[in-house]
Amino acid sequence: MRAAVWYGAGDVRVEDVPVRPPGPGEVTIEVAYCGICGSDLHEYADGPHAVPVGDPHPESGVAAPLVLGHEFCGIVSETGDGVTGLVPGDRVAVEPHYRCGRCPRCLAGEYNICRHFGFAGLMGHGGLAERATVPAYMLHRLPEEVSLEQAAVFEPAAVALHAVRRAAIRPGESVAVLGLGPIGLLVTRFAARNAARHGGRVVAADRSAARRELALRLGASATGPDLAGLVGDEGADVTFEAVGSPDTLRASLAATRRGGRVMFLGLTGAVTLDAFALVNDEQTIMTSVGYRDVYPELIRMVAEEGEDLSAVVTSVIPLEHVVRDGFEALLRGPEQEVKVLVRPGERP
Repeated sequence: MRAAVWYGAGDVRVEDVPVRPPGPGEVTIEVAYCGICGSDLHEYADGPHAVPVGDPHPESGVAAPLVLGHEFCGIVSETGDGVTGLVPGDRVAVEPHYRCGRCPRCLAGEYNICRHFGFAGLMGHGGLAERATVPAYMLHRLPEEVSLEQAAVFEPAAVALHAVRRAAIRPGESVAVLGLGPIGLLVTRFAARNAARHGGRVVAADRSAARRELALRLGASATGPDLAGLVGDEGADVTFEAVGSPDTLRASLAATRRGGRVMFLGLTGAVTLDAFALVNDEQTIMTSVGYRDVYPELIRMVAEEGEDLSAVVTSVIPLEHVVRDGFEALLRGPEQEVKVLVRPGERP
């Protein structure tokens, strides 16, 4: 089968690789769509960050070179021994978190922060391929009302929904979002849904005019190139940082009221903060990684409420063009693309 394989920074090759048959508790799917995530871009641009090199990941047993792609969905083609509830032909969304099921966090139900934290497509073989073999526990069967095109966006939507849940937005609270990539846009959407039910205002900032316009369509009350002119003198009750840089984290704190909360979603290295100001303003910095127990809610939203999560998709490309029209296009700048989906079965 054809697959996009990570060998190193700037070195992703679309090549023939063998299909691995499912072992006990595993399922092979024909991949319908796989999105390109910001994490994939980090690995392509200057990795490795999460990709295991040398020692294999303890749950996947895989080290580089590996097949990228953790935002995927497809159709079951084969099941391994012991798999129940799934049969060939089932349409499924993939929740790509590895979990050991034995560590204290897994036993507490917090499998997204498992001791052996990882994702298929970053720490093991993923979905930028014609087929993928994954643990059956990763799969969610889709009802007829949910298309594979919608399911293709469930993974970033799950990141956003988990973060919004962790922020525990109270009725009437104001929300600010800094950074309108796919995660920031989907946070905007879920925060706007919350505001529509419980009151409050959602503002969003990004340097890209196209992304600001999309945020308005997703429910933002107002947008701008930065948060300073959007949050007033008091500041937002809750700010979501979805860029990932020291400057934007500091800007998020500056845009948040005294006693407010900042949810840090962006990926970056070491950050220096003014601890005096943080303590004196009694602000809370929170973080969020991955998701847990949110896929059923996403399926319900789409199936029962008609929620359209695919609004963030700007292009669908064949696997053979994933480097040129995927990674390179996204790295060129935000005006051209937001979310690029790859359709492995499509021939250029």
